Amino acid sequence: MGLLELRDVHIAYGNVEAVKGIDLSVNDGEIVTLLGANGAGKTTTLRAISGLLRPQSGSIQFGDLKLEVMPAHRIVELGISHVPEGRKVFGTLTVEENLNLGAYKHRNDSARVRTERERVYALFPRLEERRIQLAGTLSGGEQQMLAIGRGLMAAPKVLLLDEPSLGLAPKLVQEIFRTICEINRQGVTILLVEQNARIALRVAERAYVLETGRIALSGKSCDLRRDPRVQQAYLGIKDAVGVS
Repeated sequence: MGLLELRDVHIAYGNVEAVKGIDLSVNDGEIVTLLGANGAGKTTTLRAISGLLRPQSGSIQFGDLKLEVMPAHRIVELGISHVPEGRKVFGTLTVEENLNLGAYKHRNDSARVRTERERVYALFPRLEERRIQLAGTLSGGEQQMLAIGRGLMAAPKVLLLDEPSLGLAPKLVQEIFRTICEINRQGVTILLVEQNARIALRVAERAYVLETGRIALSGKSCDLRRDPRVQQAYLGIKDAVGVS
């Protein structure tokens, strides 16, 4: 059994079923990526794991614990942090104030908050340089660093990342993904939603492809990179049938 397991999970918005009975597992220490077009159900899946949405049916297990019955703040305390699409930093607060908010679970331990903050600054030196700057005045890349750093302040076992490359220049995308790999090397398991399938399949061990709320493909990333359906739909390779 994986560290994080979804079994036959159904999620709806009113009468519209967005996720239609998916099975997904993430093992301890892995980077797993979830690919798919806009509206496929990727963000919805992350929101259900982090407790922001309640599944209509199915189970979400974190070790021996059932997440589908827990409130979001309890899920953070257990060790799952969610870095949302679009960064969602608090623009009128400083970099350091944003980071401190991410350390909510350590709010009664100032020494631990300092330790986690120094860890984030070691990963993102630019954030330390801008620690008293308002988050709303940062560049897009710096805001993404801050969003990831804020998620790390809870010292998570699992980090849920939703579109970390969105809107960033290619050079910054490479920088962000180098840091994501370093975070994983430090022992954090990562479930990654990413539309840049090329880079996602390069850093992840395994991948799932969501299509209209269902898992259409899954397997090792190296195998999916060679799959003609993935090449045509997500890697921009035309006439990929028969390409190995």
